[in-house]
Amino acid sequence: MGQQRVGRPRQGGFLALVMGLLMALGLTLGASGAIASPPPPETVTIHLGTPADNLRFEPDQLSFTAGQRYRLVLDNPSPEKHYFTAKDFADGLWTQKVQAGDVEVKGAIHELELKPGAIAEWVFVPERPGLYELHCAIAGHAEAGMVGQLEIVSAG
Repeated sequence: MGQQRVGRPRQGGFLALVMGLLMALGLTLGASGAIASPPPPETVTIHLGTPADNLRFEPDQLSFTAGQRYRLVLDNPSPEKHYFTAKDFADGLWTQKVQAGDVEVKGAIHELELKPGAIAEWVFVPERPGLYELHCAIAGHAEAGMVGQLEIVSAG
């Protein structure tokens, strides 16, 4: 019978483990062996309402690829506050951060409120493919048309 190795993993296995961890974090090794910064996230912008106070998201349909890093810029050009409510979508991704002004929020995010003129950015990596509902949770806004769909598609 052959001998079974126990204990320390083989060098190649350890390197593969480290490379897999770096890839999961969006990092790579440069030619010198140093850790290189991840590529910048793809930026997507969505407007909550319009300057003429139309109750809609522009655009109202967005598609994201699982495993790719995104920077979703949310702005509210309208004269009233709006909510970006997409709990199931948010549950299907890994959030790096949400930033608004000098405040950076970490952890689970399910809804963002944007006051008139506000801008926020949400940096995330989609993980769970599916079609998700987006709406403004303020009474009457969804019924007036402030709804949309967010899709996460499988990579490749």
